[in-house]
Amino acid sequence: MESRISDTEAARSFSELLNRVRDGGEEFIVERGGQPICRIVPARPVRCTVADFVRFLREGPKPDPGFYDDVMEILRNQPPMPESPWER
Repeated sequence: MESRISDTEAARSFSELLNRVRDGGEEFIVERGGQPICRIVPARPVRCTVADFVRFLREGPKPDPGFYDDVMEILRNQPPMPESPWER
């Protein structure tokens, strides 16, 4: 999601703005007089490391108590897979 920011505020907090783009993958539309002037976006896709994934699993929302029961019920009710024509 893009945030809108005035050119004055972008100039005042440019270093912080760049950190938010680099570290958080945020995108900004810089406006002057209420009109969009430019967009500041990450130069490359935001990378996710294994450590980022583990941190998300630890800090992210926890499933409700019935989640695992629901998953197991879905797995039990899946139709069997057809035999593979590639296996002999």
